[in-house]
Amino acid sequence: MTTDSRTFLRRSTSRRRILGGAAAVAGGAALSATAPAFLRHTAAASEVTFWTSFTDATALQAIVDGFNGSQSDVTVKLVQVPGTSESDVTKLMTAVRGGVGPDVYLFNRPFAMQRAADGVLQDLTPYLDGEDLSGEYLEFAYNECVYNGGLYALPFDTDARALYYRKDLLAETDADPAELDPANGPITIARLTEIANQLNQKDGSGKYTRLGFVPWFQQGWHYTWGFDFGGSFYSPEECKVTATNEGVMAGFQYMYDTAQALGPAEVQEFLSAVNRPDTPPAQSAFITGAVGFMVSGDWEIANMANYAPDIDYGITYIPVPEEGNDPSSWSAGFSAVMPQGAKNPEGALAFIRYFTGPDGQRQYVKDTAHLPTYASLLDEADLFTEDHVFFKDLLEFSTSLPTLAVGAQLWDELTSAQQKVTLGEATPEEALKTVDDRVNQQLQRYC
Repeated sequence: MTTDSRTFLRRSTSRRRILGGAAAVAGGAALSATAPAFLRHTAAASEVTFWTSFTDATALQAIVDGFNGSQSDVTVKLVQVPGTSESDVTKLMTAVRGGVGPDVYLFNRPFAMQRAADGVLQDLTPYLDGEDLSGEYLEFAYNECVYNGGLYALPFDTDARALYYRKDLLAETDADPAELDPANGPITIARLTEIANQLNQKDGSGKYTRLGFVPWFQQGWHYTWGFDFGGSFYSPEECKVTATNEGVMAGFQYMYDTAQALGPAEVQEFLSAVNRPDTPPAQSAFITGAVGFMVSGDWEIANMANYAPDIDYGITYIPVPEEGNDPSSWSAGFSAVMPQGAKNPEGALAFIRYFTGPDGQRQYVKDTAHLPTYASLLDEADLFTEDHVFFKDLLEFSTSLPTLAVGAQLWDELTSAQQKVTLGEATPEEALKTVDDRVNQQLQRYC
């Protein structure tokens, strides 16, 4: 039912694949008696409805167009149905229960197990004709798709998180650029704080106009700092969420202390101004220089190339608590699922196999600078720029999220706890005890 919440993505695992027997989607081939079994199931000229919560679906549309152009039996229609949070699938669940859901949905993979347990997703196994796909994908990503022996999703992309910094702003500090060179290992949190605070600026009314580093900005999530401080969010032996684990508590204490030092209300006012939901990518806080450092993922490489090609920036490891600590990161990503009530399950599976196979993932890596979960693509050197290779290599140090039947609830409770801590409304101990109490109460149903 669960996997170890400290599943490390070592290179030996990330390069694992089936040799000589893995079925692949043949893009562009006409359907025939020799076509892959999952395509031969489809009805002629059938339509598949594909929902996504992405507000910018340009890269997804390119994959849909590639699939539609590769054969004439299935036509996929992409529909954007925005959600409201990392774990929100309210519109999907309402549609499924009303019998008007899509055939395929792009799903936040760490939460797939909870929605499988809720009965929202279909098991794909009956449509696979006995095929074992586990060796085609990165092990951690495939495991996130399995619940009670059934396969409820297929992995799409993955990622890793690192520290981005503006080299031009760094020049305003006393920092030696070598301090942030990945070749010299991760910088410490204490030293980064010293450097970043030199960039802080306020206007005449005392409001921040620039902050060097806000740990919880962008991808500075609860998991980011909990893992960075060596924490574990789940004990498989006890079947218990462990938000009050010492390392997780230390990560939250770091955010709490930073908020207190900068002023919780002042930071919140600043972030509300520079990080509005409707802010265009070209006016992000990092691009405008409102922040000098941020934790974010590999997709920022494509964003910077598209919206700020002239900005000189660097990428290095997330800062660590103590000098000499190993680098830290975490990896998640999306998956393709077939909701209950799908009206064209065979056509849906045909698209899912293409979308999450080498053709779909290769296209997505090129367009968005995400990492693939289709294992063999990691060896295609021309897919990765120098900056992207840094993230690919980070998989060696990256941790996957706990795969739980309450994974979405755990995310939401941790997010609520983080907000209380950064706003100074609760101490880390108070906030994280609430997480343990609420999530473990629900988790016991599945132990």
